[in-house]
Amino acid sequence: MSGVASTLAKKRAQAAGFGTNANATKYLNQDFEALRRQCLSGGTLFSDPSFPAAPESLGFKELGPSSYKTRGIVWKRPGELCSKPEFIVGGATRTDICQGALGDCWLLAAIASLTLNEDVLARVVPAGQSFGDSYAGIFHFQFWQFGEWVDVVIDDRLPVKDGKLVFVHSAEGNEFWSALLEKAYAKVNGCYEALSGGSTSEGFEDFTGGIAESYELSKAPSNMFQIIQKALEAGALLGCSIDITSASDSEAVTRQKLVKGHAYSLTGATEVNYRGRKEKLVRMRNPWGQVEWTGAWSDGSSEWNNISSERPNASAEDGEFWMSFSDFLSHYSRIEICTLTPDAITSDSVKHWAVTNHDGTWRRGSTAGGCRNNAYTFWMNPQYVIKLDEEDDDPDDNEVGCSFVVGLIQKNRRRLRKAGEDMHTIGFAIYEFQGQRDVHLDKNFFLTHAQKARSETFVNLREVCTRFKLPPGEYLVVPSTFEPNKDGDFCLRVFSEKQTETLPCDDPVDAELPDETVSDSEVDSGFRGMFVKLAGADMEISAAELTTILNKIISLSLRSCSLLETCRIMVNLMDDNGNGKLGLGEFATLWKKIQRYLGIYKKNDMDNSGTMSTPELRLALKEAGFTLNNTIFQLLVARYAETDMTLDFDNFVACLMRLEMMFRVFKKLDPHHSGFIELDFVQVCHTITYFEYFVIEI
Repeated sequence: MSGVASTLAKKRAQAAGFGTNANATKYLNQDFEALRRQCLSGGTLFSDPSFPAAPESLGFKELGPSSYKTRGIVWKRPGELCSKPEFIVGGATRTDICQGALGDCWLLAAIASLTLNEDVLARVVPAGQSFGDSYAGIFHFQFWQFGEWVDVVIDDRLPVKDGKLVFVHSAEGNEFWSALLEKAYAKVNGCYEALSGGSTSEGFEDFTGGIAESYELSKAPSNMFQIIQKALEAGALLGCSIDITSASDSEAVTRQKLVKGHAYSLTGATEVNYRGRKEKLVRMRNPWGQVEWTGAWSDGSSEWNNISSERPNASAEDGEFWMSFSDFLSHYSRIEICTLTPDAITSDSVKHWAVTNHDGTWRRGSTAGGCRNNAYTFWMNPQYVIKLDEEDDDPDDNEVGCSFVVGLIQKNRRRLRKAGEDMHTIGFAIYEFQGQRDVHLDKNFFLTHAQKARSETFVNLREVCTRFKLPPGEYLVVPSTFEPNKDGDFCLRVFSEKQTETLPCDDPVDAELPDETVSDSEVDSGFRGMFVKLAGADMEISAAELTTILNKIISLSLRSCSLLETCRIMVNLMDDNGNGKLGLGEFATLWKKIQRYLGIYKKNDMDNSGTMSTPELRLALKEAGFTLNNTIFQLLVARYAETDMTLDFDNFVACLMRLEMMFRVFKKLDPHHSGFIELDFVQVCHTITYFEYFVIEI
């Protein structure tokens, strides 16, 4: 399916209710129930062809086929590793998650936090899975992926070396839900190695559909402990880490047994009565399942002997430990808090925030304008309007305004690691805005308006997320990569305390087409004489003759170029009687159009280079009477621009001629101006001959 068709199909599916957690999209069209029934009826165990038990599923570099790290790895089912495998024993707990030989502690910290909320866990790990009577070697999990939930099917063949699981495993060794969940997540991201390195917030969001905020603890707000308590009470997921100062610091263990550059879960926060005063404590979880803090309030420390309140469990060597909140602030560098979406919260006591979600694309030459530093192209980025109507009603907050969080996620970048790509550096700017929402603002707006707010930084993470509080009004959000001309797909989300409206700010699709038809009788004697001279004995002009004519004209003011293909298009589109040639009136009409197009081309070739850049093209199209949205402009640039993102005159003319014919044909087939047409097969065939290089979706 083409990119345009795929996008339309996704929008239709979402409108029909697909992509929610309750009705997740089947990843790669694999239906878990149908596949399990098929295996059970045939007496076979499922083998997943889309994520095979093969080297390519492990990785591409450090875990690539020629790496020493993958030597001796075999794939085995749980029943081959122990006599009585279990999916989940006694409920999913944090001790079920022990890290293996993969740098995905960020993911395991997120999974550990997931086990604290049964409702959220049930969204990721569907019920009814076991190694009992319904076992067929097949399992499934659900993940949030950039605006929709997907149901991911896997077989239960797991990487094993020297008789032990290579990656995540349970402490007991006979419980496999966490290992299978990790495999499903590796499948979504392309391979196991693609999971190496990341932010806990990424896992938080993919397990909940929520939005994750990050706080630098060196600059933590005065009410940070209350923020943590409220977040835990609301079912939020929390992760934290200690910064490294050099590569050698990575996973280095401090004197008090904290691991640098390592992702921890924060799983609890409480206050105890200690020697006549209140002591704030936080509970931490190391996904290794071991290596615990040895300072104050650690397992078995003397502080526990001097509290008058009920004592939390703090003795097992399970990777979980308590520490004072003051020690937490001084030793850890940042905390990430994932706020859940309304559909993930079952408690009526939790305050719900409103959520809006928009998919978008950056494409080289059309919608990838780079950051504000690129004044010439910044305006070409996608634009969105947020309407804030109601102020917050928090009685404890003295600051008046509308609270909202903007999250910008770049899509599917982990899957591209195999091809040598990684995360782009991304961010966004916010402007005060008053005016039409159905207009893509041009560079003049951004040259004359300062940004009101922006993302905290441009960074090469999957998501940039920042909280704002602004007065009621309308604001324009412009998401971008830092450098221009970087291809990518993104998802822009707005979480707000009050209901807000967020809409794309884009041009409508329309055309004002002047009637330039010239009849034979309207042609003056001078032009008639020129036509007789050019047409020859048959008194008609072919595509080859038109090419010669236009090359002579263009060479007077622009660089010479081959126009044969363009001329064939022009002749075919202007030819009324279908003989493949132009008569007097047809040629006069075409000549009038070309003169107008040439004037527009020269005017918008602002640097007099003899070619037109793609930003100049968008302005030229408007002058020619066409208003086009980002999607159509992306298609035009992909079809007509050269590799250096310029167009010569023949491509410019070909583009305009096809556009004009498309609009004329569409309007003819839509006499009631409804914006929609229905075609039978014969009409589709006729229409395709006009549109040629454009995709038509029925």
